[in-house]
Amino acid sequence: MTTPMSTDHVTIRSGAYADSVALLQVSRDVQRLAGVATAQVAMATALNVEVLTELGFEMPAGTTANDLVVAIRLDDDGALDEALAAVDRGLAPTRSDGSARGAEPRRTTGSALADVPGLVLVSVPGASALVEAMDALDADCDVMVFSDNVPVAQEVTLKRTAAERGLLVMGPDCGTAVVGGVGLGFANATEPGPVGIVAASGTGCQQVLALLDHAGVGVGSALGVGGRDLSAEVGGTSTIEALRRLDDDDAVELVLLVSKPPAPEVAARVEEYAATLTTPVELALLGPDQPDLTAAVERVLTRLGHEVPTWPVVGHVDPGSGGPVRGLFVGGTTCQEAQIVVESLDPRDHTFVDFGDDAYTQGRAHPMIDPTLRLEEVRRALADPGTGALLLDVVLGHGAEPDPAALLAPAIAGAEVPVVVAVIGTRLDPQDRDRQVRVLAEAGAEVHLSNAAAARRAVELAGGSR
Repeated sequence: MTTPMSTDHVTIRSGAYADSVALLQVSRDVQRLAGVATAQVAMATALNVEVLTELGFEMPAGTTANDLVVAIRLDDDGALDEALAAVDRGLAPTRSDGSARGAEPRRTTGSALADVPGLVLVSVPGASALVEAMDALDADCDVMVFSDNVPVAQEVTLKRTAAERGLLVMGPDCGTAVVGGVGLGFANATEPGPVGIVAASGTGCQQVLALLDHAGVGVGSALGVGGRDLSAEVGGTSTIEALRRLDDDDAVELVLLVSKPPAPEVAARVEEYAATLTTPVELALLGPDQPDLTAAVERVLTRLGHEVPTWPVVGHVDPGSGGPVRGLFVGGTTCQEAQIVVESLDPRDHTFVDFGDDAYTQGRAHPMIDPTLRLEEVRRALADPGTGALLLDVVLGHGAEPDPAALLAPAIAGAEVPVVVAVIGTRLDPQDRDRQVRVLAEAGAEVHLSNAAAARRAVELAGGSR
């Protein structure tokens, strides 16, 4: 709500568009100005309009999702001109394609690939991803579709086309990959090593990278295939191609296949195919009766002849007054894994929310970049006397928020509810994992490297089964 001394300024720029990450940076730059209390520059999607309305902004009638909204709350009316000028500067076109000054920029994926063929990373609104990804396939290139909100029918079309041509489609909604030693998307920094990963899961892949790194084992390749690849509709098409490629890679001694809960018939087909390969394959297919990702990594370490370490825990919290677990996650797989673990131990009505789900990211940056929505819910959960324990993930790596602990720690400091956090990251990540852990522990959280262990601890602190 507005304070008596503040004034709101809301304008709509019809037909304008900018990437959600760019808009997040513009919002932050404007909000840092003297006299500006709050600034939100975003596409006017239903979710963003709802958030702005909850913040007390009055949205003009007739606003559509194709419009860009500039909402600024001022403590000093004299700051308006400077704030709007900062918005204009932030939205000014920039040249990032590396072409010479004055040269005509490439307008399509196909025209760019005519000069520079290679792996194509598509990161456009989901409604436009099919065209760009198909251009990449037509140019005989593999493609990583970082975009979310891509209809499953379009994913099937892309992957069937790729399979016919011996190409690989990673995604849609492929958040993490390591190709040729280069991390793509939300990739953790790791040393090269003997393990290859195929992941129908973004944060599941990151959890595996983090645990292997702690155990001193590197990863040569991590091929993300999108969280729906092992669904009945998609049928594991990209998973099978990725397994084939890693089997052909002499540097890969063992493959770990990670997936969100798959369709049983697809899992059986993929497992049958994996058994025909020369390179051994370990399966980490999440489900109520399946081992968690930490247990899968422990099997990999044992199979490679490495000692299984003790997974670190920093900080300690005491049990609360009892009640269900509230799980608020930025990662889809970390959320699903935690929910499976918690519900297998305790039958109470727990609540889990994945803020990286498509419903929360339309026109907004992913919560690993912009944690605003989750931070609001964290505060609500901690103020709710019915919360038995609060379970969170913090995911590090390239592309993610540069200092997530600095944003989360103030929200959990002094909480009377037990707070358990799984920090998913490696010692080489740019956020300095150990400092992130320390800041969160100093704020009162108990911090785990293993997401599954954090989930078990949350149940214990909430007074559930042990």
